[in-house]
Amino acid sequence: MNYAESLRFLDRHINLEATAGDIHGLSLDQMRALVSVLGDPQESFKVIHITGTNGKGSTARMITSLLVESGLSVGTYSSPHLQRINERICWNGDPITDEDFASVVTELARLAPLAGVQPSYFELLTAGALLWFAENAVDVAVVEVGLLGRYDATNVCDADVAVITNIGRDHTDGLGNWRGAIAAEKAGIIKPDSVVVVGEPDVALHGAFSAEGPRLMWVRGADFDVVSDAPALGGHVLAARTPNGVTEDVYLPLHGRHQVLNASCALAAVEAFFDRSLDDDIVQTAFASVTSPGRFEVMNHGPLVIIDGAHNPQGAAAAARTLEEEFDVAGRRVLVVGMLGGRDVVEMLEQLGARSADLVIACTPDSPRAVPAADVSSVCRAMGVLTETIDDVGTAVTRAISISTDDDAILIAGSLYVAGAARTVLESLAR
Repeated sequence: MNYAESLRFLDRHINLEATAGDIHGLSLDQMRALVSVLGDPQESFKVIHITGTNGKGSTARMITSLLVESGLSVGTYSSPHLQRINERICWNGDPITDEDFASVVTELARLAPLAGVQPSYFELLTAGALLWFAENAVDVAVVEVGLLGRYDATNVCDADVAVITNIGRDHTDGLGNWRGAIAAEKAGIIKPDSVVVVGEPDVALHGAFSAEGPRLMWVRGADFDVVSDAPALGGHVLAARTPNGVTEDVYLPLHGRHQVLNASCALAAVEAFFDRSLDDDIVQTAFASVTSPGRFEVMNHGPLVIIDGAHNPQGAAAAARTLEEEFDVAGRRVLVVGMLGGRDVVEMLEQLGARSADLVIACTPDSPRAVPAADVSSVCRAMGVLTETIDDVGTAVTRAISISTDDDAILIAGSLYVAGAARTVLESLAR
């Protein structure tokens, strides 16, 4: 089948990302059956497995860059994508080609029926990524969890290094000991032979990770951390320590203190993988080349236009804090926002700084799970915020730019669906 046909094949399978987003089946049996008929490709390379409420994608990109700079062949699997599905499956940082994608899906369509199961969209994509990595003989795969960890399709992999970036509120009702429950589910990616790198600072949660019996556990604060962090043009200059020593004068071209914390996790993970320190020049070169599309990404100056896929309160707060701390906005602040269901709309708007915005333009992400723009607008008006309602994301972005001066700032946030659609429009306008 060709590329278009491969997309149609995948779309015929249940897509939990586009529906309720619930944990499906609470079992890995279906996924194990699928990879078994493919020859268990996940057993042919080493794995760094990443979970956490926020920062997984950026941390995966940093880890990939460090490994590639160290001379390894690296597969990276992440989700969801911003603009094209190919972004999810990369080799040495480059997305899979349309031709290779179609070839992998063709192989899945031929072999998957032999498994005797009805795999989901995400299970097929995950299996396809693992198969492509094996076919390309990667040395190591950097694999991002889709949801939680223990029963995620990616957990057919046995992690050499497991990374827990942080524990925050997402995919939870927020009742009872929700932080402990989430930590326990994310801890499921830790295997007996794993080294686990824990970026979550709450010591009350660390027992969930040690209970899985990792070979070794490195914890932020005790074993690794950020030593120094100073703002720089387009990002930060940092120093980070691991059990192997301190690396200084590292330029990271990403905005936000949270990205500096992600960088310390990434460095610790790769040094744990190699069981040694990395040369300073490798770290400096690798981090200097890191990009993280859709994660507080500056798309334009004059007016300042930023897209951020922040989709939970912790991420929203980080986006608002980064704008406040790292940019001097002389003019107005415009917030273009859309979000998916399952979020507390009031809390998301509060954390994004909607009350201090001069204008909020509410839009509707292209997803069956989207909160209608009119509902977001109603909440904004109840908060006393000047608001416009424009359902289409692209039209909302164009409207924000048309009414802004060079001194103004536009933050586009609330969902990766919004960030992706906005990025496509902004790239088109820049041509």
